[in-house]
Amino acid sequence: MGRAYEVRKASIQKTGAAKSKLYSMYAREIYQVAKTGGTELESNAALKHLVEKAKKEQVPSDIIKRAIDKVNSGADESYDSVRYELFGPAGSNLIVDCLTDNVNRSVSAIRAAINKCHVKMGAMGSVSYLYDNLCVVSFKGLDEEQTLEALIEAGIDPVDMETSDGFTVIYGNPSDLYDIKNAITSKLPNVEFETDEIVMIPKDKISLEGEDLEIFQRLLTMLDDIEDVGHVYHNVEL
Repeated sequence: MGRAYEVRKASIQKTGAAKSKLYSMYAREIYQVAKTGGTELESNAALKHLVEKAKKEQVPSDIIKRAIDKVNSGADESYDSVRYELFGPAGSNLIVDCLTDNVNRSVSAIRAAINKCHVKMGAMGSVSYLYDNLCVVSFKGLDEEQTLEALIEAGIDPVDMETSDGFTVIYGNPSDLYDIKNAITSKLPNVEFETDEIVMIPKDKISLEGEDLEIFQRLLTMLDDIEDVGHVYHNVEL
């Protein structure tokens, strides 16, 4: 218990550049998932989940449609999922996931940010072992006891469960994401999931101060500005 995953993300006013990057990343992910598993939402659970998530993030419908239509038209694009593991200041660390059609471009951009912030890139596995790869599902409407009953009836053994900010939060194996959602929906048909994603959660968090915190925040900003960067996980309390 006590993983304290932040189930309610802060509402911020996205700049035009941030929106453009968000739309571009979703277009790539949707294309890739549709290319791999098919373009029909009902037969491709991963695609259905991604489209629902994109709509939550207010990605325009025409961007979603174009990404799926691109697969149907026979367009052949190729994207690679690449992970970089970084050591930041004062014991901080980061996992940076990219989806790119040019790995050389991605690594060059990541290295530029690293050099400007005077941090280091680690070898594969040097940071990720400090994190748990889990699915996180959060919602309102059932307490922990009712939630556990629903999961047991569905034959699901959750990794952990807690309440946070009025939400019930379930942590499970990544492969159980859709089964967990279906189990909750069977008890709560009109449920709205605040969070339903697969993430890397640090086993321990640290606090930074002064110059170390400034460097870390500058690094996060620079990584966020890189078009190929889709997700950044880290172990710092902010």
